[in-house]
Amino acid sequence: MNFVLLRSSAFIRNAKKIIKKQPELAANIQETLELLGSDPFDSSLRTHKLKGDLKDSYACSAGYDLRIIFKFVEYEEERAILLESMGTHDEVY
Repeated sequence: MNFVLLRSSAFIRNAKKIIKKQPELAANIQETLELLGSDPFDSSLRTHKLKGDLKDSYACSAGYDLRIIFKFVEYEEERAILLESMGTHDEVY
């Protein structure tokens, strides 16, 4: 049961910035996105629901201090994940 991954412009911008600063993270980010698309609640992602302004969103870990913010949506009658943002813990919360 795979999810379609939809990348917001903010997510793409943040990902490019992170990979430019730390190219060694590119493979880890790709691996995390593949796992997120197949099983968003895999224990290695440490997925959790957010509160406050981000109450409709979830976060998962893409490395030691790297988080991906996303929400579940429907896209063309399929289940999808909208990737909203990515960055360090302090940048995204």
